[in-house]
Amino acid sequence: MLKGIYCLIIELKKDDKIKIGALGSIKFKKGNYAYVGSAQNNLKKRIKRHFSENKKLHWHIDYFLKNNDTEIKKVFYKDAAKEQECKTACFLEKYEESVKNFGCSDCRCTSHLFRLKSLRTLKELNFREIL
Repeated sequence: MLKGIYCLIIELKKDDKIKIGALGSIKFKKGNYAYVGSAQNNLKKRIKRHFSENKKLHWHIDYFLKNNDTEIKKVFYKDAAKEQECKTACFLEKYEESVKNFGCSDCRCTSHLFRLKSLRTLKELNFREIL
């Protein structure tokens, strides 16, 4: 069974204010975002869930993806242990614009969602594109 960490590349088609669960409403700029997550049991199932429109809103990313102006464009994957999820988020934070407190309620990271300038950063981290 496939397991590891992943990055969803999500396009936000216009500037928007989106309610993100307990975080409340957040202003997002139009552009491409990378969400860093992990699935240590069933990566395929986790990624499939992100594409599903009929799901219970549980994680911050669920609220973001529910918005009509967001669309998952690519999925990157890396066979890595769970702790690499936070190491990847910390690395991206150095180069990309983070959305404070997004997706990191169970860790000490600043964020797990980043507005991307380029996909090059993910390729430098040896992520493989799977979609």
